[in-house]
Amino acid sequence: MYAAHANTADSKPATTFLERINGPQHELALRLFTVVVLAHWAEHLLQAIQIYALGWPVPEARGLLGYFYPWLVTSEVLHYVYALVMLIGFWFLRAGFTGELDRRWWTIALGIQFFHHIEHALLQFQAISGHFFFGRPVPTSLIQYWVPRVELHMFYNTIVFIPMVIAMYYHVFPPADEKVPQQCTCAWHRGLMTRPDVQVG
Repeated sequence: MYAAHANTADSKPATTFLERINGPQHELALRLFTVVVLAHWAEHLLQAIQIYALGWPVPEARGLLGYFYPWLVTSEVLHYVYALVMLIGFWFLRAGFTGELDRRWWTIALGIQFFHHIEHALLQFQAISGHFFFGRPVPTSLIQYWVPRVELHMFYNTIVFIPMVIAMYYHVFPPADEKVPQQCTCAWHRGLMTRPDVQVG
């Protein structure tokens, strides 16, 4: 990124996987996680465009990957695994958010994703057991009783993505009065504040 990256705290070297991805490799881990989140969110957005802008029938609106591999859309296992990967990613990377604001917003995203994961777990349970909720002919999540599946999961991914972006903003641009030092190189301007030859403010 920029030469004015934050200096990593002078603590003991990161040795475990979690210490590395929340310390010296936090920036890389966040970038990779963001790519995965954006790609999935874009699939939901494209699916909505196919339905509402292009007028495709819902069964034919399968996003980009689903257009070429239709089984991806109908596989509850795949949807559940992705929701689980998202949840694990939020949990594993949380320790790297050491400020008050970035950690708060990241935790909000984690909480919403946890509920989203529960919804997919219920869908997976129905697919395995063959017992569908509400007398429906297909697996149905709780809120799907009131909101159609395409719109519901587009909404879920959006409300997870928004606090995630806010958290990353405060992580990359931490407030000047933040007292807890970052263990990573994610912040763009913290390095300027620690250099004696640069005056801030």
